[in-house]
Amino acid sequence: MDPHAGSPTHTPAQVPTRTPASTPTPTDVNTHSHLIPAPRTTRHGATPTRLTPRTTLHTAPGTEALAPLLRGTIGAATGLALAEGGGGDQGDGGDGDADRVVLRLEPGLPGGPEAYRLSTDRTLHNAAALIEGATPAGVFRGIQTLRQLLGPEAFRRAPIAAGQDWALPGVTIEDSPRFGWRGLMLDVARHFMPKDGVLRYLDLIAAHKLNVFHFHLTDDQGWRIEIKRYPRLTEVGSWRSRTKWGHRASPLWDEKPHGGYYTQDDIREIVAYAAERHIRVVPEIDLPGHSQAAIAAYPELGNTDVIDTASLSVWDTWGVNPNVLAPTDNTLRFYEGVLEEVLDLFPEDVSPFIHIGGDECPKEQWQKSDIAQDRIRELGLAGENELQSWIIRHFDTWLSARGRRLIGWDEILEGGLAPGAAVSSWRGYGAGIAAAEAGHDVVMCPEQYVYLDHRQAAGAEEPVPIGFVRTLEDVYRFEPVPPQLGPEAAAHVLGTQANAWTEVMENQSRVDYQVFPRLAAFAEVAWSALPAPAERDFADFERRMAAHYKRLDALGVDYRPPAGPLPWQQRPGVVGRPIEGAPPNR
Repeated sequence: MDPHAGSPTHTPAQVPTRTPASTPTPTDVNTHSHLIPAPRTTRHGATPTRLTPRTTLHTAPGTEALAPLLRGTIGAATGLALAEGGGGDQGDGGDGDADRVVLRLEPGLPGGPEAYRLSTDRTLHNAAALIEGATPAGVFRGIQTLRQLLGPEAFRRAPIAAGQDWALPGVTIEDSPRFGWRGLMLDVARHFMPKDGVLRYLDLIAAHKLNVFHFHLTDDQGWRIEIKRYPRLTEVGSWRSRTKWGHRASPLWDEKPHGGYYTQDDIREIVAYAAERHIRVVPEIDLPGHSQAAIAAYPELGNTDVIDTASLSVWDTWGVNPNVLAPTDNTLRFYEGVLEEVLDLFPEDVSPFIHIGGDECPKEQWQKSDIAQDRIRELGLAGENELQSWIIRHFDTWLSARGRRLIGWDEILEGGLAPGAAVSSWRGYGAGIAAAEAGHDVVMCPEQYVYLDHRQAAGAEEPVPIGFVRTLEDVYRFEPVPPQLGPEAAAHVLGTQANAWTEVMENQSRVDYQVFPRLAAFAEVAWSALPAPAERDFADFERRMAAHYKRLDALGVDYRPPAGPLPWQQRPGVVGRPIEGAPPNR
C-alpha cells in the first residue's frame, strides 16, 4: 500500500500551510528570550554584537574538534567562513581581533561535564562570542545555544541571504543540565529508517541538547544490524513479506515486502557521527522475547520441542509475540557471539550501556517445553519468571566482564534483578521506584507520559490514534523523579527518555509528526531546572515555541502544527487503538 494512499489531493491554492509566529530575522536581538531548553541564568548586557564576513574562529586546546561542527552548522547556514583565527583567546585588543568566536575549556564551571557559559557581551571580553565549557561536551551545548541566538535561519543548510552581518544580543548565559541521561529511543525494527534518516535524527537530538540515542535494532518484525558470523540474521531476518497497516486490529495490509539493515560500516559511521555530537548510543538487542526475526533466520534458537520453528517467518503484524528464545546453552552462545560484534561496533566510550530488552516475554512455550522445564529443575529455579531472570543475569555477568553495563525494560525486575543492571521504567513509575529504592539505576520513560507514539489530541483526524492523549502541555508537565522517592533513591534516577515506537510510523514524515513538537517540551523537562509540574509556565513555553516552530521549519521537520494535522498528515480509515481518559499515575 502506498503510504499516502487515502490522503486527499489538493491544488496548490487549496494546500494549507503552517502559520506559527513570524520568523525572527538575523537582526532580531531578542532571540535570547526564545531559547529552548530554557537556560538556568541569563544576564543582559548593554551592547548587542554581531558576526560578520570578517569573523574568525579561535579554538583553545581541547576544543579543536568542535570547529568543523560549528562551521558545518552555523557557518553553512550563515554563509560565514569563520576562518581559523588561532588558538585560545589571546589577542592585541584591536577591533579586528574582537571580531571572533572563541571556544575554550573552563573546567571549574559548576554544573557537571556539560556545563557551559556563553557570552556575547563585548564589555566582558574581547570577542563577538565566547563559549566556555567544563568539557568539550559543554562547549558543544553552548554552540547549540549560539545557533538559536542567531535566529531560525541559522538552522538551514545554506544561506538564504549571503554576505550579511548576523546580530547577537549582548547576553551572558550560564547553563547546565538537570539530568545526565536525556534520551530519545528510536525503533528502527518495526519500520526501517535508512542511515541518512538516523544521522538526521542525531542532528535533531543534538539541536535539542539531548545526549542519549537509544537504538532499537531488533524485534519480531526485523533484524537491522549486520552480524558477520550469523549472516542469515540480515539475509532472512531483515525482511518481512508484508506489513500490517495501522493497529493490529486493522483489516488493512501493505503487501509490499519491507525491510533493510545497517552494515557494520553504517553502524560505525552512525556511532562516530553521534560521538562527534557528544551523544551516547545505547544499542538494543532484544531477548528473550521479541525474537521471531532471529528465530526465522536460525530456527534452532526457538522452542523446537513445542512448535515447528522452521515454519516461522519474520512477523508481519504487531503485538506481543509468543515465539520466544529457548533457554539453551546454544542460545546463550549465539547471543554472546552477536554481542561480541556489537561491542566492537559500539565502543565503550560512546556506549557504556547495552540494552538487552527483556520485556514482554510470554512464558507459555517455556511452560510446555521439556527443555525449558529441565533447565528450571537443573538450576533450582522457582519457575519461568526466574528462568528469564537467569538469562538476564547471565548477560549482565557477561557484559560486566567486558566493561559494559546491562540495561533492560522493567520486566527484568521479575524473578530478581541482576545486581549491576539498570532499568528502563516503561510501564509507569512503579517499577522505577522499586528499582531505585533497591539501589538500581533507573531511566524514567513511563509509556503514559513520554511514549511519543501515543496520540497528540482526541480528534478523529489524528493519524492512526494510539494510546492516551499526550499533548505538548502534558509532556511539558511530565516529572521524571516521583515525589515519593527520598534523596538517596532519587539519586539513582539517571535521567529520562522519550520513546518512539514505529509500528504505525511507516516513514520519516510520520516519525517527525509523532516526535515533534513534543520532543522540544521533553528536552526542556530533561535539561532545565523547572518548578513542580503544576507550577510550570506553559504559556511562556508556548511563546518560545512560536520561534522554535520556525527552527523546525528550517530543519525540514514535518511536525504536528498547533492547530492539528495537515491533510497529508492524516490517515483516514486506518484503525488505531485510542485509550480514553487520563493515564494512570502509577
